Amino acid sequence: MSNEDRNKPKKIGLIATGGTIAGTGRIGETAEYRAGTLPVESIISSIPQIVDLAELKQVNVCSKDSNDISASDIFAIKQAAEKLAKDEEVDGIVITHGTDTMEETAFLLNLILDIDKPIVITGAMRPASATSADGPMNLYQSVALACDSRCAGMGILAVISDTIYSGRDLTKINSIKTDAFEVGDPGPVGYMQDDRAFLIHRPYRRHTIHSRFSKDLEGINKKVEIFYVHEDADPALLEYMLKNYDGVVIAGTGAGNYSTKIQKVIEDYDGPAKIVRSSRLIEGAAFDSKIFDPDRKTIPAHRLSPHKARILLLLGLSQNLKTEELRQLFLEY
Repeated sequence: MSNEDRNKPKKIGLIATGGTIAGTGRIGETAEYRAGTLPVESIISSIPQIVDLAELKQVNVCSKDSNDISASDIFAIKQAAEKLAKDEEVDGIVITHGTDTMEETAFLLNLILDIDKPIVITGAMRPASATSADGPMNLYQSVALACDSRCAGMGILAVISDTIYSGRDLTKINSIKTDAFEVGDPGPVGYMQDDRAFLIHRPYRRHTIHSRFSKDLEGINKKVEIFYVHEDADPALLEYMLKNYDGVVIAGTGAGNYSTKIQKVIEDYDGPAKIVRSSRLIEGAAFDSKIFDPDRKTIPAHRLSPHKARILLLLGLSQNLKTEELRQLFLEY
């Protein structure tokens, strides 16, 4: 937290959803465990110094492995977070979450939360029962960051392994290491040293109170899936998706590329489903392409990953946005 915040008593809302941070297995081991089995109180009790940072106001939304988190769970998190934020005594909010789908939840919350107070999401790569569990330190530093008034208006931030990430750009890149996340070209928002935050830059894409989805979204009522491009990918599967879903995100090779067979399916399609072209690569972007999409049948995802492009398309379709409006969406968010 910043120097100006240190002497002020703080109150932080803590929203628990389960995940590895609340997981248990054989004592000392990291590989075999079940997520979301411990109450978050047991983790807090292992960090006695956390009471020196803030009083915690706890809300339990669910206790799940993050692979089981649903859209209804995320809207429950939104409701809980916005209720906490309306309390004038609450200075910031921390959300505990499993790491497998944390980047998806962080991105969706970044788009739908009507909050400008500091809000931080965190989790762990090792269960609470492991030797040198990383959850307690991540939680401690997340509470410290949520106490920092400089983080107001920055949207969802994530704290993992002493690093502060933007919720928009957060990407899990490793299934083993505690330092399992990256953000690619934009770089981290900052770093933590114990309870001190060293901030580098502010996220600039539309989010939270500046997002069109934070106030005018009544719910998600559309279906969007991802078509993964690989050598000899079956065009019949893409045809099926276009017939059965409201939108399809193509996880293309390179800059959102695909075979001539896939291209023919896209060029022949004239139905209502919207198609977004993204890249399956961690770095780079998908732009308009005169070679792979000369008729502009698709919408480029730019730097958004396929699973984040799916979320943004889902929200746009749920507000019945037209193709050109969707194009603009991917430029602004």
